[in-house]
Amino acid sequence: MRAAGLWLLLLGWALLRPGGCQQCHPAGPGTVLRFTDRHAEIRVPALHRVPSALDPLYGLVRRCLDLIQQNPLPTELLRAALNDPGSVRTSQVVQYELGYVVCAAVALLFTVAVPVAGMCFCYCRSRRRCGGRLRAHRRSLGCRRHCLLACLSLTSLVILVSVTCALVTSQRVKAQIEPGLGAVPTTLHTLRHHLANVPQGVQMVVDQFEVPRKQISSDLGGLSRSVGLSIHTQLKATTYAALADLQDRAAELQTSLHHLQIVDGTARALAAARAELGPALRERQGRVVALLDDPRCTSCASALGRAQSLELGADYTQVPSVEKVLKALDGLPRSDFAEMIRQGNGTFNSIPELAVEKMAQVIQELREELSRTAQRVQSIADGFPLPDYTRPASRALLEAEQRSRPYLREAQRFERYRWIAGTVLCSIILLILACNVTGMALGAYGLSKREDPSDYECRGEAGAKFLLVGVGLAFLFSWLLILLVFATFLVGGNIQTLVCRNWVNQEIYKFIDTPGNLPPSMNLTRQLNLRRDSNLSATYRECKSGAGLWEVLHLDRSYDLDEHLKTPKYTAEFQKRLGDFSAPLGQVRLLRSEGRHDLETFARSGLDEVDYRRFQEEMKKPVVQTSLPGLARNLEGLQKMQRNSTVAARLGAEARALWHMQNSTVQAQEALVAKLGESVQFLSRLALHLQERVRRTLATTASVEAQLPGQAQHILRQEIGCFTRKELRYFSQYLNWVGQTLREDVASCQPLATALDNGRVILCDRIAEPWNAFWFSLGCCTFFLIPSIIFAIRLTKHFRPIRNRLM
Repeated sequence: MRAAGLWLLLLGWALLRPGGCQQCHPAGPGTVLRFTDRHAEIRVPALHRVPSALDPLYGLVRRCLDLIQQNPLPTELLRAALNDPGSVRTSQVVQYELGYVVCAAVALLFTVAVPVAGMCFCYCRSRRRCGGRLRAHRRSLGCRRHCLLACLSLTSLVILVSVTCALVTSQRVKAQIEPGLGAVPTTLHTLRHHLANVPQGVQMVVDQFEVPRKQISSDLGGLSRSVGLSIHTQLKATTYAALADLQDRAAELQTSLHHLQIVDGTARALAAARAELGPALRERQGRVVALLDDPRCTSCASALGRAQSLELGADYTQVPSVEKVLKALDGLPRSDFAEMIRQGNGTFNSIPELAVEKMAQVIQELREELSRTAQRVQSIADGFPLPDYTRPASRALLEAEQRSRPYLREAQRFERYRWIAGTVLCSIILLILACNVTGMALGAYGLSKREDPSDYECRGEAGAKFLLVGVGLAFLFSWLLILLVFATFLVGGNIQTLVCRNWVNQEIYKFIDTPGNLPPSMNLTRQLNLRRDSNLSATYRECKSGAGLWEVLHLDRSYDLDEHLKTPKYTAEFQKRLGDFSAPLGQVRLLRSEGRHDLETFARSGLDEVDYRRFQEEMKKPVVQTSLPGLARNLEGLQKMQRNSTVAARLGAEARALWHMQNSTVQAQEALVAKLGESVQFLSRLALHLQERVRRTLATTASVEAQLPGQAQHILRQEIGCFTRKELRYFSQYLNWVGQTLREDVASCQPLATALDNGRVILCDRIAEPWNAFWFSLGCCTFFLIPSIIFAIRLTKHFRPIRNRLM
């Protein structure tokens, strides 16, 4: 009883252990959801300053402009100009633009002085007082002529380099200004389109709920079978052990009945055979003893003792009867244990299919709940407030786009005129250079061919005329050159010093951020719907770092996104349906009542009360006390020793009779004894633990039948709990991704910062720098025309014949 109780305790622990120790399956790579980035916004490609061979020239121009305009951003002047243009005083503008005023004075002086000088030169030339011939030949004229040639050549080279730079930069401005001006409305349209796509981006994010929905729906499809298989896997060891134990007891019952019947029949047969063998054995004993006592039998005394002990051995009438046990087991087994075990095994193995059947309804309800959850998730897109903030910005961008187009067309038209004027004037400068080079070449060639300085030489005269033509062109177009230089200088210089320089050091942002600097119609904070406590500088930095409009506009102050993304808000009903589900999945009948009654009858049959030692004691005794084969062989040996043929014949006959008795009767009984021994040995071993084994089998089957439903329910709850936690992780992954995406990716304001940076690159790096390099190069050409004029006029005298030759 104590052993049976301990076994039941171990069985109960084994049944409870799988549920208590079983844990959820570890999360694998498949449990991490992958969301498609279909909400990608319209990107504004970032532009960068491209290094150029003209960068040293650009740097030189910037340093010159910094020297000309050393004043910082005129905040007071700009505030007055933007808010009340009539209050702006000319003195304030002159004070700020003092460097440009000085340059304007120089340009005005150049515009007036050079044409006047040209007219004076023409007057003198008509009087033959300028550009004539040398009056006398001196020894120093050669050195002076070479010096003038070198100076004019160097000046022409400087002018050539400058005009080349002017042409290159002019062409670069033309190449950049058309796409640059076209990029303004395009960028504004792109930004407006970007903001208009915010609701679509939010909707795309919400639509990604299809990813967890499909995953959860797929998991629901395998839930029921997974639960059934888990129950089957965790309980099959104890269930199969109980069924195997029951099968062993049924086999023992059948085998015991068989051996009991053998014991009973064999014992009866042995008793009957003994009774039949007794008279024949006594008769044979008397005849052999009489023969051996015969005086004629030679040397027969040695076998006489063995013949006298020829008696019966084991008496099986003395063994206990098993008839009572057979009577108790009569009619057993009344139940079909094989069918019973097959049905129990089939019922247990059908648990996965039963789970599929029982959970079909709740899985369908969970699928419907997923559809309702998708509708609740849609409320995120419906209530997201960002479009309310982007509409004013979109309207402002649309207005800026529409207003910019006329100005951009005018700027493009002005640039076309500038390019034409610049190209024409650069061509004139090249013509002047051509006249200078041709004049110097012809004049030098004429001097080399002239033997006497006073002689007339046509090539030298032609060279002098070419130089004068160049001088005339320089006087004629210099005022146009200086006007173009000053006009482009005034525009490009102010763009560089007033806009670009302050854009780079972000002084413009500080000016815009200062309250009162901009008129209400230009209030960017209101037009862009920024917070009252925000400023453009901070907003620009946040946008440039990749922040979204959610962070920039601090929408969390008016819309609690975390509250709308709480997991229980979308999973409560789903979780409740799973938590409330239960189904009887472990009701397995291992042993029916008739089978139990058979085993109980088997245990009470008295099989263990039979005294099997009595059987074993009798089986140790031989059938006959004396060995018949041994006695027969002795008689056969004595037969050979006899002289009397009659005695010898009788000894042979008795030996054959003994052999016949051994082979016909004794061996048959010995076979029955061996058969009886096998059955007795089996029954004696079985009887030792019969009561314990039957009680244990009955207790095991009863315990398994009783605990299987509860244990199956426990595993069901555990598997559903694991499934619930797994599916909740899908919801959490999705909602966390939604929160992060709506805050950082959807409606990113980085395109706004990129557009501002692109505007600076286009205006300052791609247009203003070559523009300023153009007027700087053209200005160098213009101012170097003055020494060119002087050197050309002085050199013409050396190419003409000398009037008086002095030795």
